[in-house]
Amino acid sequence: MPDTRPLPLDRMPIAAARAVRGVLTDIDDTLTTCGAITADAVQALRSLRDAGVAVIAITGRPMGWSETFARDWPIDAVVAENGAVSLMRDGETLRIEYAQDRATRESNALRLRAAAKRVLLEVPGAVLSRDSGGRVTDIAIDHSEFAQLAQPQIEHVLRVMHEEGMNASVSSIHINGWYGSHDKLSGARWIVRRLLARDLAREWQQWVYVGDSTNDQLMFERFPLSVGVANLMRFEAQLHKWPVYLTRRERGAGFAELAQHLLEARRAA
Repeated sequence: MPDTRPLPLDRMPIAAARAVRGVLTDIDDTLTTCGAITADAVQALRSLRDAGVAVIAITGRPMGWSETFARDWPIDAVVAENGAVSLMRDGETLRIEYAQDRATRESNALRLRAAAKRVLLEVPGAVLSRDSGGRVTDIAIDHSEFAQLAQPQIEHVLRVMHEEGMNASVSSIHINGWYGSHDKLSGARWIVRRLLARDLAREWQQWVYVGDSTNDQLMFERFPLSVGVANLMRFEAQLHKWPVYLTRRERGAGFAELAQHLLEARRAA
């Protein structure tokens, strides 16, 4: 995928939009606005579901934090902790599965605690995210949700995580670190296979990925119909991989704009 600035969303071809089978979406500052999901975003989710378009959230948020959304939002599933945990409704039951086995999770938990301790000791101002109690497979340092870290501090956190042998990514609110080969892309392939019995690698062009931050770049690069909501431009200086398209509106309103584009394309058939 070329590293060029994105096109306006309305440049997405109608035929391509009409062929979309599913939407993979980040949550924070993509579906949500100021920490909450707004009525227009909820209605967009409902409308996509009613049109037969699968919607799956792929987030760096923890398993515990994601349970409510997997149960209550009109979405098909949530993949939490950057590809490590899937949450799927099975009738009235919420089924939770992990990318790593129990022994690996328990072994990694010790390393995660040690890495978190080192970050907090070495990086001035660093604090664990308030949702850390719900995390199973990673750690998260708050940089923009309830605490504020400058770019040099963020880079310091990343440096420590990498020195500890962790994978790390920066979302719009947190710096996440984890052990293991999973990421948002592997999580997307996993959930599409488990939930829909389909191979995402055979239908990249029939899925949209929408996000808002630097930790969405892997997905922007992979999906021919990748979309950024307008607040992605906040990270302009840090982006190396751009989405193909950009909404006019920010956050949940941008997601609703994307849903409207996809649904209008279907109605134009």
